[in-house]
Amino acid sequence: MNDLVAAGKILSAMLEKLGFEVELETSENEDGPCLNMISEDSSYLIGKHGDRLEDLQYLMNRILVKHYPDSPRVRVDCDHYRANQEKQLRETAIQTASQVIEDGKARKLKPLNAYYRRLAYNAIMQVEGVKATSPNGRSRYKRISIEKVGATDS
Repeated sequence: MNDLVAAGKILSAMLEKLGFEVELETSENEDGPCLNMISEDSSYLIGKHGDRLEDLQYLMNRILVKHYPDSPRVRVDCDHYRANQEKQLRETAIQTASQVIEDGKARKLKPLNAYYRRLAYNAIMQVEGVKATSPNGRSRYKRISIEKVGATDS
């Protein structure tokens, strides 16, 4: 059985037990396989800042790996919420990096989890003349600092 099909069955069973009716769309992109839920209850499924989406994704992937140990991590989205968030984050990161180039003032992005930090770093790398760093530590959410290259050298 295809991993994405198995993931869809697991997610459908979970949501059915929780009392949600959803339609699932499957897709594959550079980030891997994705299940997108279409539902009238999308605000409940997304949660505050996508927290419930993360929880559903975590549980579904744990069950999937238990039954199919070699399966890739499958992303879970709802009404393309995450896709829109990712697009907005990339735009914000590039815009912030451009502002740093213009005025030379270092700026920080809002605290992000590891996945969103990676997306922001990749977007910032498209802007020449800036560097991005985040603090070491055990915190799940960290801010990315964006500085002009050579700004601290003078």
